[in-house]
Amino acid sequence: MNDEPLRCLVTGATGYIGGRLAPELLDAGHRVRCMVRSPDRLRDHAWAEAAEVVRGDVTDADSLARALRDVDVAYYLVHSLNTGKGFERTDRRAARLFAEQARAAGVRRIVYLGGLTPVGVPEEELSPHLRSRAEVGRILLESGVPTTVLRAAVVIGSGSASFEMLRYLTERLPVMVTPSWVGTRIQPVAVEDVLRALVGSARMPASVNRAFDIGGPDVLTYREMMLRYAEVAQLPHRLILSVPMLTPRLSALWVGLVTPVPASIARPLTESLRHEVVCREHDIAAYVPRAPGHPIGFDAAVRLALQRVRDAQVTTRWSSASVPGAPSDPLPTDPEWAGGSLYTDCRGQEVDATPEALWEVIEGIGGDTGWYSSPLAWSVRGWLDRLIGGVGHRRGRRDARRLRVDDSLDFWRVEEIVPGRLLRLRAEMRLPGLAWLEMYAEPDGRGRSRYRQRALFHPRGLLGQLYWWSVSPFHALVFGGMVRNIARAAERAPAAPERRRIPAG
Repeated sequence: MNDEPLRCLVTGATGYIGGRLAPELLDAGHRVRCMVRSPDRLRDHAWAEAAEVVRGDVTDADSLARALRDVDVAYYLVHSLNTGKGFERTDRRAARLFAEQARAAGVRRIVYLGGLTPVGVPEEELSPHLRSRAEVGRILLESGVPTTVLRAAVVIGSGSASFEMLRYLTERLPVMVTPSWVGTRIQPVAVEDVLRALVGSARMPASVNRAFDIGGPDVLTYREMMLRYAEVAQLPHRLILSVPMLTPRLSALWVGLVTPVPASIARPLTESLRHEVVCREHDIAAYVPRAPGHPIGFDAAVRLALQRVRDAQVTTRWSSASVPGAPSDPLPTDPEWAGGSLYTDCRGQEVDATPEALWEVIEGIGGDTGWYSSPLAWSVRGWLDRLIGGVGHRRGRRDARRLRVDDSLDFWRVEEIVPGRLLRLRAEMRLPGLAWLEMYAEPDGRGRSRYRQRALFHPRGLLGQLYWWSVSPFHALVFGGMVRNIARAAERAPAAPERRRIPAG
């Protein structure tokens, strides 16, 4: 391939890596098409205006054929970060379909990011997570389309699930009783180096059809990673005691209790750490030359990630792809509401503040700020959710002040945001139904505002009906308290100069 811009398809563009790869490809001068199930999820990403966004699903042949038309390089970044029943079968079917459609469309290269597998370990002894990644890589390599498979172990970057797990384990536990896998040797890699390898792989010669190991310059045990993280973050020395009898399931539950990463995602991560994952070769350097300062060492990668967290510049997070339900799920705005009952709890209050001041409070909700009502009740609900395998209440926010469509917000997801007016959140906690929370900032015509709040629940079966009626007695405490406290917070906020210049009405 010469240096002319390539036409690239990015699947998984709403995920952690895909959401960072697309702007990197654009910066490299390529034309980018993103295939996503819900195009609105990319609406608030600044780079999306420069890309073509199409609706599609890797399990749907017709939408794949449309998305792959006239594409030079196709990035396959679709993963199932859970071990639910049948996930390996779904991954296998999706990979085969993608391979078939890419070959039919005349795609010149497939690039896939998988997991680094341990040396000398039979495939049947690998975790289901790693086994599935290895199988997907094989399917794509056998597709008839020249394929690059990049295999990485722990990715260190702001917002990655691996980094969040390491960060919270180290920061929250000065004395740790840990599973035996903390002694496993790992070769972590900075997310910047992963992205460089992905972008550089687009121009590999057509004769290249193989897998490459990618890693940073350091090989460390997980224990060493935690101790070095503590040093970089300027934390006191951590005492780490390993307990061999902790099973992968108990390890995942332990991680789920201590960190924002739920047990359902922690389990495949911890299972992958049972065996040593160290690069066997560095052949990628022959095709993607190393730039000065690369690959980035572990300490520098942690320092960069922490700086992005502190500066609120986390562009994507591990939770980006954790959306239950399907795009066809009904919305609370559907007329007459398609699908049965829709229970609502509607409240409101006049606010002696401008709509702009009220909106600042609404958009800043969640995370460290909290939910302006009964912290104990929210915490208990979060713990209950984690106990049954949900995401819990500790995912926090990507940015402390601003939200965008598809951001995760504790155990909610931003489904719609109309700046200055509406914030709609969809619940991602485990529920026998679908739930939303809407918050409105409305002008009252006299220079002040009105706060309006609506909680909605679409029950699923008898259990959903029982759930609503069991929790409705607490709504006055939780939702009523939210209304009063949000109004007070807006009234206490100092009026910014630009707000004082806004005329009444």
